[in-house]
Amino acid sequence: MIIEAFLLSKKKEEKMSNKIIFQFDDNLEYQKKAVNSVVELFRGLPKSLDSIYAERIRKTRLTEKDPVRNIDIVRGNKLFQNLKKVQLKNGLFTDEKSYNKHERDFTVEMETGTGKTYVYLRTILELHKEYGFKKFMIVVPSVAIRKGVEKSIEQLREHFKRLYNVDLSKYSFIYDSNNLGKVNNFVEENNLSICVMNIQAFNKDTNKIRKDDEYAKNLWRDIKFVRPIVLIDEPQKIEGTKKKKSQSLKAIEELEPLFTLRYSATHKNLYNQIYKLDSYEAYKKDLVKKIRVKTINSVISKEFPYIRYTYFTKDCKARIEIFSQEQGQSIRFRSFDVENGFSLYELSGGLPQYKDMFIAEQPHKEKSLKIATNYGDLELALGESNKKLENKDIIRIQIRLAIENHFQKQFEILEEGKKIKGLTLFFIDEVKKVRDSEASDGRGAYLKIFDEEYLKIVQKYKEKIEKYKNYFPHYEDVNLVREGYFALDKKKKEVEVEYKKENEVKAKSQEDIDRGIELILEKKDELISFNEPLAFIFSHSALREGWDNPNVFTLCTLKNGSSDIAKKQEIGRGLRLPVDVTGNRSLDKNVNELTVIANDSYENFSRMLQEDFNKNINKNEVTSDLLLVTLEKSGIPKIKITSELVDEFKKELIEKRVMDSNNVLFKNGEEDIKEIHFSNETLQEHSIQIAENFVKYMVEKGTNRIEIANGDNEPIINKQRSFVSEKEFQNLFEELGTNLSKKAIYKCKIDKEKYIESSIEKINNYISNSELKQIVELIDSKGNYDDTGKINLEKGIEDKIELSEIEATPKSDFEIANYIMYHTMLPRLAILKIISGLEKEKRKALNIQDVLENVTEILLENLNEMKAEKVFEYEVIDGYVTDTEKIFEVNNKINEEDFENKRRLFQAKKGSRSLSDYYKLDSDGEKEFAEKLENDENVLMFTKLKKGGFVIDTPYGNYSPDWAIIYKNSSENNENNVGIYFIVETKADKEEKDLTSVEKSKIKCGKLHFEAVSKEVKFNWVNNYDDFKRKFEIK
Repeated sequence: MIIEAFLLSKKKEEKMSNKIIFQFDDNLEYQKKAVNSVVELFRGLPKSLDSIYAERIRKTRLTEKDPVRNIDIVRGNKLFQNLKKVQLKNGLFTDEKSYNKHERDFTVEMETGTGKTYVYLRTILELHKEYGFKKFMIVVPSVAIRKGVEKSIEQLREHFKRLYNVDLSKYSFIYDSNNLGKVNNFVEENNLSICVMNIQAFNKDTNKIRKDDEYAKNLWRDIKFVRPIVLIDEPQKIEGTKKKKSQSLKAIEELEPLFTLRYSATHKNLYNQIYKLDSYEAYKKDLVKKIRVKTINSVISKEFPYIRYTYFTKDCKARIEIFSQEQGQSIRFRSFDVENGFSLYELSGGLPQYKDMFIAEQPHKEKSLKIATNYGDLELALGESNKKLENKDIIRIQIRLAIENHFQKQFEILEEGKKIKGLTLFFIDEVKKVRDSEASDGRGAYLKIFDEEYLKIVQKYKEKIEKYKNYFPHYEDVNLVREGYFALDKKKKEVEVEYKKENEVKAKSQEDIDRGIELILEKKDELISFNEPLAFIFSHSALREGWDNPNVFTLCTLKNGSSDIAKKQEIGRGLRLPVDVTGNRSLDKNVNELTVIANDSYENFSRMLQEDFNKNINKNEVTSDLLLVTLEKSGIPKIKITSELVDEFKKELIEKRVMDSNNVLFKNGEEDIKEIHFSNETLQEHSIQIAENFVKYMVEKGTNRIEIANGDNEPIINKQRSFVSEKEFQNLFEELGTNLSKKAIYKCKIDKEKYIESSIEKINNYISNSELKQIVELIDSKGNYDDTGKINLEKGIEDKIELSEIEATPKSDFEIANYIMYHTMLPRLAILKIISGLEKEKRKALNIQDVLENVTEILLENLNEMKAEKVFEYEVIDGYVTDTEKIFEVNNKINEEDFENKRRLFQAKKGSRSLSDYYKLDSDGEKEFAEKLENDENVLMFTKLKKGGFVIDTPYGNYSPDWAIIYKNSSENNENNVGIYFIVETKADKEEKDLTSVEKSKIKCGKLHFEAVSKEVKFNWVNNYDDFKRKFEIK
């Protein structure tokens, strides 16, 4: 049998499938933002000339070529100002103390699966293109990550060639201590050069690269001279502790890189953070798959009186999971917080199996939960249920559920018309469970169970598989559909992973793991082809770093006898967006979902996973992005929202004891901000809106959670309600759709001379109030030679000087006009008139790039303000309509966690005239408004409009109102008109004076839009339901 398995493996190698060529999108906004965040740091920085020491180093070298170093940059105020500017744009705090200690270190935080490697490789090419930087070192902590970088360079070769006309494979190399000639080329080449190195290659004095050769040539010293830009992948793995800096970090610092860029999803230290894309943001922006958890409990009969004690809450209640049924819905797993006397029968919605079952005593942290039943008291320890399963049964159920889910997901994808091959990944803890050399057929216990369950499920789905047989090649041959990938010794033999202590593998085992990962990466492109029958993979959890395959849709951790859950780092392997057979990513939210098969309850698994995702998040922390969005939404002109204003806002919140010096909100902070009298004029002018928005965004931040769907329950589909199909309502619905689908553009009359005059005044004022000075750092150094001819450099006195004004290369009026015209679309003649109208000294300031960029913003803002003021009508664009499906689109899946936040979920009652069953709402005011609509007998139909579905074009961008309402027409003279149509914007509890100028402008545009589109539709804003009735003149 072992020989047979070997022959099958050989046969599979011979029939190896075609590779899928991955396609890359060069226009993903979040990736471009991450790249630009680095590029903009060095915008306008003075460059220093080649060092005076270069000539002396050349004299000590015996090679033909001289070392070519990166162009140096002048440190000081300009770099710090650029940092503040980038951080402001990305909603991050500037920490001047941290900057002074780490002025050459910059941090980029990107969630796993969002293209971190792509971003830093593209950043290298942008820095080379923009500034002529040539020498880059990518430092990685492990062979696995290095192999991943190598794979990315191979896959991105054609993509970057098209974008930059650079073949990345020709300008990069993987460091090899047996081929130091490539490092020599790295030092000497006067071209782009990228070296990818493991930290272990240079973090010890004994490393080959640090030693002198027979000509007294030292490559380490040469690399240090060329001042490489160092990019560290996963720096937290090499940093050491707060008390003791690691040898690896010391080695990088010893290089004195031009600057260091640090990339990870899980940083220990956020030195000068310039970009942030965390788990929640990636989830919210649909940049990763959604998560669904299916547990072993899903096989329990719905007639069994199932109870599990999952959690002891902070308010001293017991959280239990039971079956429950609401009227008109299916039986589902639900969690309840209970105490003494609670009836399980009532909580279950009257399910007969829970008859006469009560919580028998008050829950206690140190005691089991006691439940009274007809057959005696039942006691459950924390985490325990009354449905006992043997360990071998748990493993079998998990494997069965994983196979079932695999086929169900693959059918679902194919029925959607998409050609995406799904993979299922099993993480195990022992190779022997899959490969057992002592077994007659070589199969381990898990493999035997898999084979038995697989053949049963294939028979169950045979008819459907045959329908799509081209996508399930050799599906009847279990040997071809499953494979194991494990640690490999030097002879390529699969071996167990050995640990020094928990989660820390021995050095020898790490080498074995790296070899296993290398094999995984080799197969990555082939696995996602339908020509390759392999779809079920068993792998040791220690190899998880290699499993970043985007097409993993089912993930199952098999740990016999363990209640450990797969944490974020394991689940992260399956969160990348899937790729179809053409190599393009899927953006379909219904397809992009990872199912985790757990041996725990849903309640406990999801809670632990949430804690893992949120372990570095304090819901009471006042973050920079929160302060920034508060200011932006409070009507403050964009040009006034500077890093200085954000710092002032933060300072006043600390002084007025809204938050402490660690940016954590005080207990009464949300109330105290409403009473603040700001010292800063701009803040005080907008204090009402600032207080309102600050509270709003703090509340939102506190409820930010990654939704984890309960796969044990049938999904709740948010469908359109049945009454809409009735003829009378169908006509109303179609008429509403027709009115909303029409597109219109605004018209405005701008007084050109007034615009030019006001722009000149605003620019003169801005430049008058700006400090156009430059601070430069000077370092006095001394150099001398030792006996061997090597140069020793001693750092001397550091000093800072302030220049009277920033030196900048003069720009002609036409150069400035062309720049402004490109970014604003303003006519050249108008721009030239504005430039010529500036005071002489103010005109000189436009030579400075920062000033020019801000002046461009002033011109745009002034233009939008004048447009908004002068919009007088809208014109319908004939033949151009929005698809009504897009207009009325809603969140079609509602999860268990949505029901926990009932303040933000509207659930339509029986007989309701809501267009859909559920709406996710933004505020308590919206929830109250929806309930009033539902209870108003004159409302014939209503729906919440999705942001971005229906939009109105305005000078401030697209605008989406909140509600579409069809109201009963009480007019006696209008027999043919059954309903009247209202489009409503809700601004809960706001008065007219509280609206910002932008809000007022959008509301004005909304009214003019509907005047043009249809006389049957009325538009207005309201602050509550009574205001709605009053403004629309209805009873």
